[in-house]
Parts: sequence; structure tokens; C-alpha cells
Amino acid sequence: MFLYQRLNFFFVASKEEEEDDDEPPKYDLSLFKRGDLLEVPRTLFTHFGIYLGDDRVAHLIPDILPAISGNKSAIAKMVTNYRLLLGVITKVASVRVDSVADFAYGSEILVNHTDTVCSQPPLDGDEIARRAERLLGSVTYSLLWYNCEHYVMYCRYGMAISYQTYQVESPFCRAVRKIVCSRTSAYSTALCGVGTWLYLGCLTPLTVLPTLLISFTIWMAA
Repeated sequence: MFLYQRLNFFFVASKEEEEDDDEPPKYDLSLFKRGDLLEVPRTLFTHFGIYLGDDRVAHLIPDILPAISGNKSAIAKMVTNYRLLLGVITKVASVRVDSVADFAYGSEILVNHTDTVCSQPPLDGDEIARRAERLLGSVTYSLLWYNCEHYVMYCRYGMAISYQTYQVESPFCRAVRKIVCSRTSAYSTALCGVGTWLYLGCLTPLTVLPTLLISFTIWMAA
């Protein structure tokens, strides 16, 4: 209950911060057509979406709020960086539809930039948009295995890859990463750390911090 109250307080504060922000920039919707792949800078990575037409963008975005609240009106509002980062950590995400302004979060938009780096030609615009719409709903987020770039690359090119996370690699390397960077590995590392603490009979920063850092890193990569 205490955690729930603290999170609610956190999001009320972030909402007040949003209301204090300047008016978001206007975007020329005539520059976008159905099936375009849009990308914008967001936190530490580039964020991607598929333009559906009529000022609507489908995009996969981490968001903690649906996991702690049933308030559909609040969930439908623009996903702030606070909600996004907590969603990344907890691996809670969804494919949702937002306006161009809410998707871009005040940033400049690049259109179909991935066409210059992807070896596959793009699919028909309507087919791209239909794929994007079919995948709407809750998903489990993963920085390495299923992020917003995997989603749009599948919709536009038919191949779920992420250039940001170096997924273009040999099947062997991909298999090794999938074994090492898994939730099971994260749990096992944490258990080994706890076992070490019990065996040594002491809790010190030298024993606790490595276990926490390694487990957290593997969890984020899983």
C-alpha cells in the first residue's frame, strides 16, 4: 500500500510538471503518409512509431502506469519520461496509438530514415499500417529482444530487428546472448549472491553491490 501511494504521488507530481510545460510544437501532418516509419530521440534511445493517418501514430512504449492504475483517462495521456523509464525497468509496455505531438514529445521527427540502412524494401503502406494495428495491446518489454524498433521494423519490412541493440549478428551469438541475458540468469545470479552472503556470514558493500548490479544488468538485458 505504501509503495502504491508513493507511486501515485510520483505520477501526480509528474502530471503537474507536464501542465507547466510550454505548448508542444505543431507538426505538419501533410509530411506523413499512412505506413511511414517515424523516429524521434527519447531518453537514451531513439523512439519509433508507424503513422496510421489522421494524426495517429502506433508505437510500442514502456509505461508503468497501466500496471498500477486502472484510470484509463490517465493512461491515455502522453507517456512522460518518468513513466517510460519505470516501464523499462519493470518491463511493462504496450503498443498504443497517440497523436503525432504526443508521440514526438517535442522532438524533431525523421521519416523513413531506416529505408537507407535496411536491406529489405518496405512493404505497401496500407499493409504496414494494418500490421501495426493488429499488434495493439499489452506486451512484455525487453531492451534487447523486443523494443519499439523491433515492432516498427517488423511492420515496415517484415523483419523484427533492432539496429540500436545490435541484433544483426550470427545465430550462435544470438543464442548465447539469449541464454545469458535471460530472466532465469538474473534470478540465478541473485540466488548465488544470497548464497555467498550466507556462506560468508556477512553483508558488506563488497558482497552486496556486485550481486545487485550484476543481477539488475542481466534483468534489464533479458
